[in-house]
Amino acid sequence: MPQPTSLRLVAAGTIGNVLEWYDFAIYGYFAISIGQTFFRGDSAVAQVLGAFGIFAIGSIMRPLGGMLMGYVGDRYGRRTALTISVSAMAVTSFLLGLLPGYATLGLAAPAALTLLRMIQGLSAGGECTTAFTYMIENSKPHRRGLIGGIACASMTLGTLLGSGVGALVAGLLTVDQLHGWGWRIPFLSGLAVGVVGWFMRRRLEDSYRPPESSSPIAETFRNHKGLVGRIAALNAFSGSTFFLMFLYVASWLQFVDGIAPAQALSINTVSIAAVVLVEVLAGWLSDRVGRKPLVIAALVVGLVAAVPIFWLLHHPSLAMILLGQLVAVLVTGFAIGGMPALLVESTPPAVRCTTIALGYNAAFGMIGGLTPLAATWLVHRTGTDLSPGFLMMAAAAISLAAAFFFRETVPAKAKAG
Repeated sequence: MPQPTSLRLVAAGTIGNVLEWYDFAIYGYFAISIGQTFFRGDSAVAQVLGAFGIFAIGSIMRPLGGMLMGYVGDRYGRRTALTISVSAMAVTSFLLGLLPGYATLGLAAPAALTLLRMIQGLSAGGECTTAFTYMIENSKPHRRGLIGGIACASMTLGTLLGSGVGALVAGLLTVDQLHGWGWRIPFLSGLAVGVVGWFMRRRLEDSYRPPESSSPIAETFRNHKGLVGRIAALNAFSGSTFFLMFLYVASWLQFVDGIAPAQALSINTVSIAAVVLVEVLAGWLSDRVGRKPLVIAALVVGLVAAVPIFWLLHHPSLAMILLGQLVAVLVTGFAIGGMPALLVESTPPAVRCTTIALGYNAAFGMIGGLTPLAATWLVHRTGTDLSPGFLMMAAAAISLAAAFFFRETVPAKAKAG
């Protein structure tokens, strides 16, 4: 994409995704530290459950945020929605880094943490879907899959940035320093990305022209409820597996395998770097072979490989653990990379932001956001360290069933080279 306009399109569209997923990533990676800071020290398991519980509450707000920000995007333009979302995410992330813990505020500490995560969930709910909708709408037809893959890669890039910063902080500090105050540094640094994103998005050109009189929310619930449900089901695997493999597993490796925080985050960082490339490749490939075949193939492999992936992760060899995450990279990357173009091309323009945001965030917010909490509870309750693999299998089965209700959106004659 040599044109300056294309470069601005990608840069401005992706920067909010980077910030959003950076924030969600560092929260997941430092869940143990956050639990120790904001909850009573009666039980280490209870502290982690509390931290992931608040993570889940913030994620559950994403469908509501998607509805609100989707409404803004469909009614007042994509640029307005994108500017609001990146601003809210940056400010709340910075405030979380400053928030005193349980030792200072008592029960007010987890309450304030919950409020900040709820606001973040609202802003994040419309960020991702509005960003890839804007990018795909303003790209050439034969590059929509690639642009969608780049949009997905920006989300993963935010996770990679969070993992990299987390690994750096964990490597430079002692465990006591990390749990005491070091975990705050990544949250405070997110403000700089937010400021840059705000300036970039204020200058965006928006080709979408909202209807003069329309209620996107009412229209969506009146005529597109089924489509919202299908979008949610189709993304169940992507949402749950992404949170499971690239957020929860960093804590799982420490609890279950006894791996040091810096080592767990380093393994995670390598895996996430790989998934960035796979998502772009998947988007590019979807312009050539179609969206639907690519997604279905990834879901079938995910269904079969879920438990073996966790078996590899539970292996005493670090090389086998890394291999397990790299298998997850291929499955997750191909499932996610071809998805944005399929969703945008399957949805009417006047309700596109609202419809996609509701369905997508139901999957990534409610299903995905609850996955770390469910996995933590399941391992503790059953005593089976591989039990998160069964959650992954169930999500793959749901998404695979939904995939057959979508039509292929790339005509054979329109496929690139």
